[in-house]
Amino acid sequence: MAGTVTGAMGYNSKVEGNIVLTTLDAAVNWMRKNSLWPMPMGLACCAIELMASASSRFDIARFGAEVMRFSPRQSDLMIVAGTVTYKMALATKRIWDQMAEPKWCIAMGACASTGGMYRSYAVLQGIDHLVPVDVYVSGCPPRPEAVLEALMTLQDKIARSRGVVLNQKQAA
Repeated sequence: MAGTVTGAMGYNSKVEGNIVLTTLDAAVNWMRKNSLWPMPMGLACCAIELMASASSRFDIARFGAEVMRFSPRQSDLMIVAGTVTYKMALATKRIWDQMAEPKWCIAMGACASTGGMYRSYAVLQGIDHLVPVDVYVSGCPPRPEAVLEALMTLQDKIARSRGVVLNQKQAA
């Protein structure tokens, strides 16, 4: 490991002992991106592919997201998988509001992203009308590999974000 640099964290071979030099933002972002706890909002057939991504063949545990939480207070990533009807839109928004900050959202599949082939009065034409979406996954339904790629894209976004945000009193 001597002389290697990983992102904003690095190892200085001139210092004795096992010391890693980094910034607070980089350390917090590293912890956040490697311990995502997804809240699966399985609303239709895309939920089957979401379950497949947690299987041993695809192993979502490699990315620290194997702990699917069905409580919004224990999760920080909402994966909306499937058709969002107006009847479920209110429940989805309520669950999103109950999640603690920082939180992220992945829209999985054509129906969650744009309403898919359902252009009717009963279907919301994209979950981004209710909650901010960080990553869109295309497909009907998308394969588990696409879900894992979306997770890696989200991890890159988290790594580049501001890890520690000061409140207004501390910033002044």
